[in-house]
Amino acid sequence: MQIIKSIQSRIYSIRGERVMLDFDLALLYEVETKVLNQAVKRNIERFPDDFMFKLTNEEFENLRFQIENNQNMSSQIVATYTPNLKSQIVTSSWGGTRKLPYAFTEQGVAMLSGVLRSERAINMNIAIMRAFVDVRKILLKQSNINEQLLEIKERLGEHDVQLNELYDAMDNMLDEKIAQLKWKDRERIGFKIKE
Repeated sequence: MQIIKSIQSRIYSIRGERVMLDFDLALLYEVETKVLNQAVKRNIERFPDDFMFKLTNEEFENLRFQIENNQNMSSQIVATYTPNLKSQIVTSSWGGTRKLPYAFTEQGVAMLSGVLRSERAINMNIAIMRAFVDVRKILLKQSNINEQLLEIKERLGEHDVQLNELYDAMDNMLDEKIAQLKWKDRERIGFKIKE
């Protein structure tokens, strides 16, 4: 269960997709990022754009910012993640520019099982698929809770309208009573008849 939670902390939402990054996958599979990416490039026909894509500079910077500033992550995860971001980025030999990481969707991670065939990779792939399923379940529950909250909010709005109508009716009744009392207690003018 601990490994599932560890994997879940490495699933990010980028471009509306839940993805894992190449350096995280390499860490989980216990291979170098370079080795993982080489295996993918040798089998690139298995990884269409909806299975794998390269992050843009802006996406990568936003992701680094999220990881470093995410209050929900434990400080241990942040401490171990921040150095990994810097150390796992491969630098090219022709000028030292950073290569941006690849993001693998759930289908891309599943496809990795056909590319990386070690026992560790197979077991880790099973754990990763379970983590994706758990994340999906959590998101569905959250969506259901959001729907329930919207329904409650709408009901409260309706109740507010009804209560305001009641208050207005009560105010009108009180105004009529006050008007009747004033009419009865007014000083009469004109002829007074003695009885």
